[in-house]
Amino acid sequence: MTSPSATTAPYTTVIGLEVHVQLQTRTKLFCGCSTSFGAPPNTQVCPTCLGLPGSLPVMNRRAFDLALRSALALNCKIAPFTKWDRKNYFYPDLPKGYQISQYDLPFSSDGSLEVVDPKGEFSRQVGIVRVHLEEDAGKSMHDEAAGVADSRIDLNRTGTPLCEIVSEPDLRSPQEARAWLGELKLLLVYLGVSDCNMQEGSLRVDANVNLHIPRDDGSLAKTPIVEIKNMNSFRSVERALAYEAARQYEEWQATGAELGSAPKQTRGWDDAAGVTRGQRHKEESSDYRYFPEPDLVPVTVSEEQVAAVRAEMGEPPAVLRGQLQETWKISAYDADVLVNQGRDLVSWYEQLARLTGDGKVASNWMQQDVLRTLNERASTIAEFPLEPAAVADIIGRIAKGDFDTSRGREIFAAVVETGKSVAEVVAEMGIAAVDDSDLEALCRELIAANPKIVADVQGGKEQAAGGLIGQAKRKNPNVNPGKVRAMCLELIKRGEA
Repeated sequence: MTSPSATTAPYTTVIGLEVHVQLQTRTKLFCGCSTSFGAPPNTQVCPTCLGLPGSLPVMNRRAFDLALRSALALNCKIAPFTKWDRKNYFYPDLPKGYQISQYDLPFSSDGSLEVVDPKGEFSRQVGIVRVHLEEDAGKSMHDEAAGVADSRIDLNRTGTPLCEIVSEPDLRSPQEARAWLGELKLLLVYLGVSDCNMQEGSLRVDANVNLHIPRDDGSLAKTPIVEIKNMNSFRSVERALAYEAARQYEEWQATGAELGSAPKQTRGWDDAAGVTRGQRHKEESSDYRYFPEPDLVPVTVSEEQVAAVRAEMGEPPAVLRGQLQETWKISAYDADVLVNQGRDLVSWYEQLARLTGDGKVASNWMQQDVLRTLNERASTIAEFPLEPAAVADIIGRIAKGDFDTSRGREIFAAVVETGKSVAEVVAEMGIAAVDDSDLEALCRELIAANPKIVADVQGGKEQAAGGLIGQAKRKNPNVNPGKVRAMCLELIKRGEA
């Protein structure tokens, strides 16, 4: 089953996302149990997160402050008064039989986050319905090896603080959804509210999707909203949405009926098979029997608290991209690549750009050499063995004509590998600037020895001068190829061949 592109599809895909983000706290939302990942099953639990009789929850203030930071960065309105609610449902991995969440009075609402494709293919302002806090459930583990079904429950995650971010159904393609999730993840990492590690469950996505299909009479047919679960990567989200849109359209074509009044459905994504599978009818809020949490007092937020949190947030990625483009005159694509690597790398780049005075050249070296080295070593910019001054030294020597870019990259690699200074590596490699008079003498020698190349150049084939460059490098590895070419062409054109 294939999905047509957004520009050719005979329907509009309508997508809203629900994103659960684990906040970066040391302890759970309502108790003192650790939130560290990877502990043996059921070793990070206590009477409170297990909901045992007589235990009482106490709110983690750090979790609330991190959630508040997220809501402010998403341009949400902050409620001065908010309360907690019990969301009642019965899953094997929910030991209390309810989840402490927020229902009718969330602490924030009415926000937005824009996603702009750096290649200019789309731009979308996506509304945020609400950002609220809630505790996580546990984890069910299923093992069907050897044909024997075996299910076990790990409650370590129970009570972990989650920030739920609910978007408006403003996204119009799987590609937009993936890009928007990438922008959201980057923002949350910049804010320091979460590591957003999907492999560890720190960021989880549910997607709601349906189609608006134009009828001949000008009205719209609407397919039932489907919520897709079990997606463990942004690529899976994109694939699941594309499959589900195509599936819904085929179903609508087969029935030819108005499907919008049909019950909402929850479907799971089978990544290996590349299909969604029906699970159950989607619950409505009435199914959860919400009521105010009796064991927790409401939370009030003052304007002073909001101002204090806002002051410590720092520039969001979208603002940083604009600043880099304006200050260092680099493209939107280059700014996007740099900002996507994190705030520390942006700071490193700006130091390099200031030292070289050329933002574009600095960006090229960051992307082609620094980032490549970091990827090869699976390390971060904080672990990079060179300071910006060392790379600026190499760039400066290239600009002066001491050696070409290719030789500069050899020096860069040697400095990274050995930890020696640029000057030491240059000396060890025997690299020395070639005097202009020596270079001219070499060029005259090559011109005299290659009359055919001279004739070709005089006949308008300047590219033939490339044959002189290779010979020059063999005679003197320190010559700058660009200078050799320019001087040879000048001498030939002056008739001094």
